[in-house]
Parts: sequence; C-alpha cells; structure tokens
Amino acid sequence: MKFTCSTSQLSQAIANVSLAVSPKSTLPALEGILVTAKKDTLTLIGYNLELGITSNLPAKTIEEGEVVIPAKLFSEIVRKTASDEIQLSCDQRFLVEIKGGVSEFTILGMAPLEFPELPSLGEGESVLLPQNKLRSMVDQTLFAVAQNDAKPVHTGCLFLLEESQATVVAVDGFRLALRREPAQVPQTMRFVVPGKSLNELLKLLGDDDAQVELQVSKKHILFTIGETSIISRLLEGEFLDYNTAIPKECSTTVKVSTRGLISSIERTSLLISDRLKSPLRVVFDDGLVRMSCSTTIGKAYDECACQSQGPQVEMGFNNRYLMDALKNSEADMVKLEISGPLSPMKVLPLEGDSFLFLVLPMKLKTE
Repeated sequence: MKFTCSTSQLSQAIANVSLAVSPKSTLPALEGILVTAKKDTLTLIGYNLELGITSNLPAKTIEEGEVVIPAKLFSEIVRKTASDEIQLSCDQRFLVEIKGGVSEFTILGMAPLEFPELPSLGEGESVLLPQNKLRSMVDQTLFAVAQNDAKPVHTGCLFLLEESQATVVAVDGFRLALRREPAQVPQTMRFVVPGKSLNELLKLLGDDDAQVELQVSKKHILFTIGETSIISRLLEGEFLDYNTAIPKECSTTVKVSTRGLISSIERTSLLISDRLKSPLRVVFDDGLVRMSCSTTIGKAYDECACQSQGPQVEMGFNNRYLMDALKNSEADMVKLEISGPLSPMKVLPLEGDSFLFLVLPMKLKTE
C-alpha cells in the first residue's frame, strides 16, 4: 500500500474516527484505525464494538491496500508533521512508513483481518434532517439521559419521527427533556440511540443547515454527515410513556427571565455541595420567586422578579436539576407551569412547544 494525501485533511479524518477508537481494549486492533487506500479515495475507520465512525478523503493512491495503525501514535505523527502533504506506505509485514517533509517514521501496524467488521444495516428506512436542527435537539435533551443502568433503555434518547415532526426525549427518573422540530418524514419511526453515541455525534455536527442522513434498521442507526458516517447500535426495551408523565393542567403560571433565575439559584446554591446536600426551597409568590437553603455551614436567601398567576406555591428542588433545565432552554424568558407542590414542574417557551422540561420536586422538611 502506498498513497499521498493532504496532511490537514488526514489529520481531521483521524480526529473524527478517533472518537470511536477504544482507549484500552483486550483486542489491540480496536485501539487502532483501519486505513484503506483504493483508487483516489482513502477510508479511515474507528470502531469500539458499540460505535463505528468512517471518514473518506481524496488521496493519490500509488498502490492499493489496507492496514490497522495504532490511533494515538498515528494522530500525533500526522498532527505534528510540518509539510502540507504526507506519504504513507506499508509492506507485507505491515511495517508502516510515514513521510512528511524531512520527517520520517516507521511503525508497526496490524493485519486488517484483526479489525472487526462494521455491522451491516441491511434494509432500513432513511430520513434527512438539517445538521443545526439535529444538533440543537440532541444538545438540549442529552443532559437528562440516565447515567445508571437500572433501566438501560433510559441511557439513550428516544427519537420519534412522524409525518411533519421530529421529537427527541430523554428521561432519568428525576427529570424529562423533550425537543420538537418540524420535519418532513416519509413514515413514522421510533428508536432509542445510546447517550454515549449521541455525545460523539455532537462533536461532528455543524451549525449550518446541511443535511444529515439517518438510516435506521432494527438494531442499528447510521448518521451520514458529508464524508463522515457514524454507525451505532440501538437500545432495546420499553421507553417511558412520556405523555402520561407530563401534567395536563396547572394552577400556577410563572413567567421569568432565564438568566435572572439562574443567577439567583447559583447564589443560593453556594452553600450546597456533594458533601453538604440540601434541597433548594423555592416559593413562587406574587411577582417574586423566593429561594433559600440551609446546610450545616449556614443559610442563604435570594429572590428574582417574575410575573405570576395563580396561588402561591412552595416547592423543593435539586438545585442542579433545576439549573440544567433552565440552561438548556436556551431562551431569554421561560414559562413555568406548576400544578402543586409535589407535582413535576414544567419549563416551557413563552410561545409554541419547541421544548418541554420536567423537573420533579423534592419533599421539604417543615421549618
């Protein structure tokens, strides 16, 4: 195998596929990148048995072939090469020679047969979504994905693609995050993508409206972004019926500045830590959100102006869960809908239904 290609393009492709490379594995090939030179295209693959990333780039192929190269070393060599072009060759013993300007490296690669084959999608449904919309939907829900394996299906985000709407939902038992966007979908699809896979997908999605193709089969999903594609397994199991978890009515409505409320929570939370746990006591009153907390080192109080309708409500919250919902709203003002001190509180946009966050309250001790 022998080829020449752009150093910067190769470096970017290595960075992309490295997101799916195992840092440590009992199978040495999984710590490497499969490099295939064919005609005028170079293909790089990283795969950790759960997530696979493929990236293509143009190359001047002198001799076709493939080899597995240790990812970390490969990345460092290419990233620190000073020349614009890089030449790579590999002999039958899988000795890899990398040349760039005056720099030359010879490292030991691995046989391509040692690299596991990426899963095949078979026949699957396909849908197109703009990158910026998909990025926003994933980014605003991922925080609510369950971090433990008590119910594995909740360690991912539910995608519900319907005729004219795409919905992404995450739940972890204490909160719920939901994002909606208009979309043209050929037929209804429902699947759950692991949170870890979505975390890596976010690093590859851009902020423009270029299309991402989603191909969904029974057990896997393939995201194609330009010359890069990501294949991930899907999670199996019964996802929470989120519609029944969302309160249908509310007795108190509060409209408040998101930044103002976050600042008040941050100040009041200065006395709360992992060692000094305490619920945030929040009173939604006429024109004010009053909050306080009490730990072994002292007490804190703060307040924030608001517009409210309905009876006064006193609730307890985990300060971090409340803050996460507000920060991920990405809105200047939010509407809070409350149906009682022990019912989940809804965080909504002032208009429309593009997002909905639910935060479950904590029981308060009587003062």
